[in-house]
Parts: sequence; structure tokens; C-alpha cells
Amino acid sequence: MAAGPFLGGQAIAFSNSSWAALLLVGALLFPGGTSRGEGAEVSLPTPSEEGHLTVERAIKERRTIRRFQDRPLELRQLAQLLWAGQGITEKGGLHRRAAPSGGALYPLDLYVVVGDRGVRDLEAGIYRYVPERHSLTKVSGRDLRQAIARASLGQMWMAEAPVTLAIVAEYQRITRKYGERGRRYALVEAGHVGQNIFLQAEALGLGVGIVGAFDDGEIGSLLQCSPRQDPISLLPVGYKR
Repeated sequence: MAAGPFLGGQAIAFSNSSWAALLLVGALLFPGGTSRGEGAEVSLPTPSEEGHLTVERAIKERRTIRRFQDRPLELRQLAQLLWAGQGITEKGGLHRRAAPSGGALYPLDLYVVVGDRGVRDLEAGIYRYVPERHSLTKVSGRDLRQAIARASLGQMWMAEAPVTLAIVAEYQRITRKYGERGRRYALVEAGHVGQNIFLQAEALGLGVGIVGAFDDGEIGSLLQCSPRQDPISLLPVGYKR
């Protein structure tokens, strides 16, 4: 017998066969599995290191996009974009990443705003990219694209994109070594990250916009950033329309 849920302060005991029956009922009622709760980790597909578009061609074709198709991204596409922005490219020692960082201190984080049916096999919500494990940590489970667009001074075109990436800085990671100059280094790094994402998106047949006009406090609150973090830029991503 195993202890189960509590009722009236008393644990309800279930036999192993009872647990099996409950699991079977759950599988029949919810064939897609239970939803991932906040704090859950989502593994991402391994990024590709070979593409079909040259760097030169990606640079030439890159444009800022503000109109998107109503079409979800594949999880592998999202994984590739995140890797291009902040992924680990050399393990051991400093764990070097795709974008250069002053002192290899990496003061930036990438957050992901996913809409309903925004990414195949990924629930709507806010996620934070974890470069060391090439995974996502779920922050919240709601489609907040409309709220993000309203907090971006009402730029509602942003809500058309199935996904928005947010570049967020925690300046203390770099100012503890470089002082206030470190803030400039973090902003320079954010530019590298954004351009990597733009070029990778082009290579994947996707388009990216970029937004710097928003209410810092509202965006930080929606992303559930810590008080030490400041949002720098938002990058809506999707298929070009």
C-alpha cells in the first residue's frame, strides 16, 4: 500500500493496482499528458551546426519584419534561435557562447514568450533559456503576447508573432568586475545576440522584428524578471507575411 492524497487531514492509501488504474484513467482523459507546471524544465532539440544559407546571403537578405503568418514554429527552430543567441559553443572552462561577452561574464538572459499554438509541442507561456543545459525553464503558463504588445506602447503588431524573444540584462554580473563601464559592455553584447538571432532566423526562413520602446517595469513584471534584471529589447519571431 502507498500513501496517496490527503482528505480531511488523513492520507488515503492506495494499492499499487489502484495507482495503475488511476494512471490509466488519466492517460485516457488527458492523452497529451499533463501540462508542465511553472519551474518545469523543457529539453530542446540539439542545435544544428550546418545550414543551407551562407552567412553572406543571410546578411544580404536580413530585414526587420513586422507582419507575420498565423503559423507555429517548430521546436527545433526555436531551439536553433536560442542557441544562436546564447548557446554554448565550447564546453569546458568558461563555457564559451555564440555571442561575445566582456570577460566571458555573460550578463544576459533570453526569455521566450510563446503564444497559443505558437510552437509545436510547447505550451503557451513564458520561458527562460538555460544555455548550460540547452533547455527552457517554464516561468508562467499563459499567452501574454497581447499584454507584451500593450506594454510596448501599444505596438499590437507584435502580438501577431507566434513567439517573442526578450533580451534581459543582469548588470551586476559584469559591473562587479568592470564597474559602471560594464553596463555598456552588456548593451554591446545584446547587439551581438540580436544580430545572431536575426541571421539565424533568416537561415531558417523566418523573420524577426525588434522593439526597444516599452515600459521597462511592465515588461519586467510580465516576464517575472528579478529586481536585478532589466529588459533591453524584444524580438518578435515568425514566418514572414
